[in-house]
Amino acid sequence: MKIKNPFYVVIGLLLLILILVGCSNNKFIKDTCEGITCSVVANTNEVNIEKLEIYHFHATRQCYSCITLGDYAEETVNTYFSDELNSGKIVFGHINGDLSENKELVIKYSATGSSLWIGIYYKDGSFVKEENVNVWYKIGDKGDYMNYLKGIIEQKLAGN
Repeated sequence: MKIKNPFYVVIGLLLLILILVGCSNNKFIKDTCEGITCSVVANTNEVNIEKLEIYHFHATRQCYSCITLGDYAEETVNTYFSDELNSGKIVFGHINGDLSENKELVIKYSATGSSLWIGIYYKDGSFVKEENVNVWYKIGDKGDYMNYLKGIIEQKLAGN
């Protein structure tokens, strides 16, 4: 039998693979990721987080949304993580990327504009940085923003 258009066969196979992967459990993903870098990380009982840095990067001149992004982040950290702030487990800061004294931090985080970054220091000495762009979609609702960011920070502290 001759296939007239192999494009449809390829699309069909890709859809089948997506359905099978989507219906599989996380154990399959975890098992297939052993030995390689993978975005799914198994939850372990031992938390290996040394410290979190949460930085609101901004320019000297900020719009309302940029200011709100940073203010809500600061309020979230102060409200829900005051013990971690006091112990040094969490560090929070507003970082003006236009100032030369912040150049090293801007380069470390690859910040290119107003943004919220979380830096994760692990006990083994490794470091991972993540920009959270989803907070931008939540600045219209302070409660939603704070609950969302609180959940993200709790996940990071738990090693997820």
